[in-house]
Amino acid sequence: MYLNNLFSKIKNNTKRLGRGIGSGKGKTSGRGHKGQKSRSGYNINKSFEGGQSPLHRRLPKFGFKSRKKKFFKEIRLSDLNKINGNYIDLNILKSSKIISKKIKYIKIINKGNINTPKRIIKLNCTKNVKMIIKKLGGIVEE
Repeated sequence: MYLNNLFSKIKNNTKRLGRGIGSGKGKTSGRGHKGQKSRSGYNINKSFEGGQSPLHRRLPKFGFKSRKKKFFKEIRLSDLNKINGNYIDLNILKSSKIISKKIKYIKIINKGNINTPKRIIKLNCTKNVKMIIKKLGGIVEE
């Protein structure tokens, strides 16, 4: 090992800016003439597109939260067995405490079984629920 073979592992490859014409990065230090990018303190956000309408504003908005969701409830077909009579509407569901008093809209979905024919008035149902109730001899009025 000789002194001329020794070298530092730390190597600085960065060009020293603004150190005269001979350095290759003198005068404007690689920033060009004038303009926002040549000034000190230059900083713009990543979404800036040079006056063009930015991508996040060009794309359409999507998604929303329905205010109706607070007053809407899905109930199962099996929940109808809890009601003694064969007549079912919104008030009867509230009085039997299947739904809370603030609910205004109901949809009956096909989960579980039903034993007796029911008469459903002014409640939304899925197609399968309508078929099941009609097979049992019940009536669905909308």
